[in-house]
Amino acid sequence: MLGKLVFFLIIAALVYWLIKARALEETENTDEETGENTENNVSPKALEEMVRCVHCGVHLPRGESVTSQGEFFCCNEHRLEHKDSDTSS
Repeated sequence: MLGKLVFFLIIAALVYWLIKARALEETENTDEETGENTENNVSPKALEEMVRCVHCGVHLPRGESVTSQGEFFCCNEHRLEHKDSDTSS
């Protein structure tokens, strides 16, 4: 009786291992296919131009910057500080 139980446990473990290995293999193949697609379909945000804040020098995407009179700033506070420093000079 114990021999039959051990036999069926070994068979069940082998079936489980085979199913898990097959699922892992399919997942790896899917990841490879989607990896190739994401390289070919680069989002426009990834290609966005980087600009430099005139006040502090930090680089950031153009879409996230604050623009004033053709100059780029990382935030509105730096735009105002830069504007104040220009008027006081």
